[in-house]
Amino acid sequence: MSHVADGVIRTKEGDLHYKRLLQVAKALQAVIKRYKPHFAVIEELFVYKNVKTAMKVGEARGVILLTLARMHVPIFELSPLQIKQSLTGYGRATKTQMQKMVQRVLRLDTPPQPDDAADALAAAICFNQTPYLISPLYEGRETTI
Repeated sequence: MSHVADGVIRTKEGDLHYKRLLQVAKALQAVIKRYKPHFAVIEELFVYKNVKTAMKVGEARGVILLTLARMHVPIFELSPLQIKQSLTGYGRATKTQMQKMVQRVLRLDTPPQPDDAADALAAAICFNQTPYLISPLYEGRETTI
């Protein structure tokens, strides 16, 4: 497993919500065209206390799933518990613990920033370390993250 790139998609804060969703779709399309991933791993949505935030996150997640599907990228979903347990051995690991484990596993000089980039890398590592998920896709091939 080797690290190629990481990052986050940022949208313009003052824009209308539907325009921000379109920005997410366009940016993700560009990432897919550049890196040509064989699959995508996405964290399952967990329950938010703030309903308004949950709806906006759910809408963005829907845009991401639709974009991946339209570009024929197979999608695998993992729960936050699965990811934390796989990476740290503890399902309630903190953000800092997760960042440090991602740094260690990928042999990075510094922990990945921001938290969302570290979370995405953690999901990819978890997927890569789960043989029954990855074996049909990558038998005998090196995985890049």
